[in-house]
Amino acid sequence: QGQLVQSGGGLAQAGGSLRLSCSAPARTFKTSAMGWFRQTPGKEREFVAAIRWPTGTAVYADSVQGRFTVSRDVTENTGRLEMNTVKSEDTAIYYCAAGEPGIGSIQLRDPRLYRFWGQGTQVTVSS
Repeated sequence: QGQLVQSGGGLAQAGGSLRLSCSAPARTFKTSAMGWFRQTPGKEREFVAAIRWPTGTAVYADSVQGRFTVSRDVTENTGRLEMNTVKSEDTAIYYCAAGEPGIGSIQLRDPRLYRFWGQGTQVTVSS
């Protein structure tokens, strides 16, 4: 892990919004996609969303479709995850990841295919 720096997250009430950011040093940043994953204790890392770096097209997990929006700024080497209408089940540690996992929707969902990872940030939603 390492090489990506995350910010944002924290505490929100159900129905509220949070934003996560993920940035990388330009010299190390060679990527075709940035993914967002989350993890709760005792569970495997779960795919949330991913964005293809060159085109900006995105894929989402069904559980967040319509509520979360992923974006990227290629000039700043930064990705963002806008979380709206959050629910208690969104509570987790969120990780960003970058690399060259491929551009297919199945590949983008596989955390094993990402090379660089952020340090993780806690998101807690109170009901």
